[in-house]
Amino acid sequence: MRYVRYLCIAIFAVALIAVALANREIVSLKVLPAEVSGLFALNPRLELPLFIVILGSILAGLLIGFIWEWIREYAERAEAAKQAREMRRLEREVARLKAERHKGKDDVLALLDEAG
Repeated sequence: MRYVRYLCIAIFAVALIAVALANREIVSLKVLPAEVSGLFALNPRLELPLFIVILGSILAGLLIGFIWEWIREYAERAEAAKQAREMRRLEREVARLKAERHKGKDDVLALLDEAG
């Protein structure tokens, strides 16, 4: 199974390298639309290879998606933490009640009582 994973990663890497090699020409990337840049009296423009724009967009989309999902799952993580705290509290209470139940009994009789 590990080799299948490595094979998939290798295929994905080869595909990304092929896209990068096929899109090496320089493109002009405008940061603001012409209408908005006129309001601010600046026209920022970047000259980048097309593959950097493509791969950067993919990376930005993945990053935004991961952050969005992490924020969305906050309530579920908080609920899981609350249930874990409650479970630990109940385990302590069960241990305390068992100790009270077998108080004053012989250890062997207490073990047999717990097993049966």
